Amino acid sequence: MTNSNKAIKSERLMQYAKDFNADRANLVAANAAVSAGVLEAATDYKGQRSLPRDFSIELKQGSITNQRRSGRCWMFACLNVLRFHIEKELDLPKGTFELSQAYLAFFNKLERAAWFLEHVVATADKPLDDREVDWLFTTPMADGGDWDMVCALVKKYGVVPHEAQAETHCTNNTAELNTVLSHLLRQDALKLRTMAQEDKDTKATQEEMLSEVYRVLAVCFGEPVQKFDFTYNDAKGHYHADLGITPLEFLKKYVPIDLDDYIGVINVPGDDKPYGRMYAIQDSDQIPERRNLYLNVPMEELKGYVIDSLKDGEPVWFGSDVLQHCDRNAGVMDFDLYDLEALFGVKFTMDKAQRFATHESLPTHAMTIAGVDIKDGKPTKWKIENSWGTENHGMKTGNNGYFVCSDEWFDNFVYEVAIRKDRLSPEMQKALDSDPIVWPFWNTFNPVSA
Repeated sequence: MTNSNKAIKSERLMQYAKDFNADRANLVAANAAVSAGVLEAATDYKGQRSLPRDFSIELKQGSITNQRRSGRCWMFACLNVLRFHIEKELDLPKGTFELSQAYLAFFNKLERAAWFLEHVVATADKPLDDREVDWLFTTPMADGGDWDMVCALVKKYGVVPHEAQAETHCTNNTAELNTVLSHLLRQDALKLRTMAQEDKDTKATQEEMLSEVYRVLAVCFGEPVQKFDFTYNDAKGHYHADLGITPLEFLKKYVPIDLDDYIGVINVPGDDKPYGRMYAIQDSDQIPERRNLYLNVPMEELKGYVIDSLKDGEPVWFGSDVLQHCDRNAGVMDFDLYDLEALFGVKFTMDKAQRFATHESLPTHAMTIAGVDIKDGKPTKWKIENSWGTENHGMKTGNNGYFVCSDEWFDNFVYEVAIRKDRLSPEMQKALDSDPIVWPFWNTFNPVSA
């Protein structure tokens, strides 16, 4: 029962209204927000709606990809890094080559279904309202992922050119399929829980269930290609052909980097998250062949690794909280875009550690870093290759799909980058061999939750 002494009483409401109407700024702000929305009303006309797009270190990338209405950004960003290296290795004209995201998306969902069914059996002795079981049933199928997850998919299944496995309506718009698969998997999970509780062997039943998942995926995505012909003209006009090649053969022959050489380097501040340590997350390893691991470092160190990579001509995969202080049409991410404090007359004081700890901010989107502007030895802004295409509902997206973020935004909302292990300091290379601190499955960083 509500404590009447703590309830909002009519006289208090009258005082709130009196205070609001006594300040002319509140009325002006209300007129703007009611008419145009919060962000438009908070737009700071003195702020930088468009940061300069010149960079002292810049990689010339190709055409922008488009994940459309799917949550495969982590996959797109990794494949965009790989295509950069492939184009360079094969001397392909910039922007003429793309890897198939649809091919890996098929196996990602099949692996996720297998992972889910295994965890359902493992937790069958717990009630449905147990925190872990409830978490499993909340999102049996989604699109989210992380660096180690896409690396595991690539190493296990290989990659193929985009024309070998094209996008479908369902790969571009995954909501309906995710709903169908979640319904099927929840139904399967109840059956498996009963079998496990009765001490019955569930392996054959799990295989039958996965066969049904495969069928659904094949209907929506098409079956994954097993062999294909790879033909191309290089920048000098020379024709090349490799006929009847498999995805794993393509990976071995044409991808000039080894993803095992890279590690997810994160910046997650907090007294309970010491730097220089490895971290893992309970129940996050959807593909058993590769564990999700993270090395936590101070932000200045993380940025140093990124700059070193860019100087060596290598784009960098990264994960961030993309929609914070972001103008999608202008392609700008900057604290100066919106003055919410002035609009509402309130203060926002949480730092990065506090925002992460309270789920106010978390890594929501992966992209590729393609450049940086350095002045007096310090980065001032960063060039970002996104995977949102060049237009959205008739409005342009960024500068031909490219974004720019201020260094302050980078400090606050970038959480993870993929760095080659030999770029790490000797101290951090030693840390790679240490036993990781294991975060619980409900940790904000868990990619399985997305």
